[in-house]
Amino acid sequence: MKIKISTKAVAISIAAALTIGGCAGKNGQAPNNAEKTKQGVLIGTLAGAAIGALTSKHHKGKNAAIGAAIGAAAGGAIGYSLDKQAQEVADSMNTTVSDDEALAARTQDIIVTKHDRYVKITFKSKMMFETDSADPTPEAREKIMRLVDVLHNYPDTIVQVVGHTDSRGSYDYNLKLSQRRAFSVANLLKNLGVTNKIYARGCSYTKPLVPNDTPEHMAVNRRVEIYLYPSEEDVIDACR
Repeated sequence: MKIKISTKAVAISIAAALTIGGCAGKNGQAPNNAEKTKQGVLIGTLAGAAIGALTSKHHKGKNAAIGAAIGAAAGGAIGYSLDKQAQEVADSMNTTVSDDEALAARTQDIIVTKHDRYVKITFKSKMMFETDSADPTPEAREKIMRLVDVLHNYPDTIVQVVGHTDSRGSYDYNLKLSQRRAFSVANLLKNLGVTNKIYARGCSYTKPLVPNDTPEHMAVNRRVEIYLYPSEEDVIDACR
């Protein structure tokens, strides 16, 4: 018997699943470890069930159950991979996974945060570069080498390197500086043997973590961020 599947129905069902699964955790915060894995399972379950139900006219219930089981396994694996990757990065940097990047940046030079669709590593500029320089310091190179070791375990991860500055100086000057630093780190990753797809961009001072009202706050805003995404569809505009 020839099976016909309505691609429109499948697309609508999966879109609904992604909408539900993409909700934030309580109080609008990024989901924690368990919540993120549950979201992955939910997305996979709903999408799998939708496809399973549409593949047969006579066995919708049975196929939906099979599709749900397969989808749940796949979705759970995505959520778990992000959690596992975040913990591996934090361990390699001798730090912990933080829930509040701005708060952690006041006392830590490297901050690892988990989000629902990506992992982010934030390097404070003081540790990464000399003043007005785009060349990573020896300390920065050593830390980035540790990240390279983790990325070897995730060859399909999409990497995005983003540079940020404080608000001193003109927008154009800071844009060029942030771009040079982002591209410098991206090139270093490549030169160290990373085979992942890498994007790089600078944001000037358009996305501060905290107000640029004190020298301490400006130091928090001078940073390089490295985003790790499971797929192209998850890549965000890090300057907005």
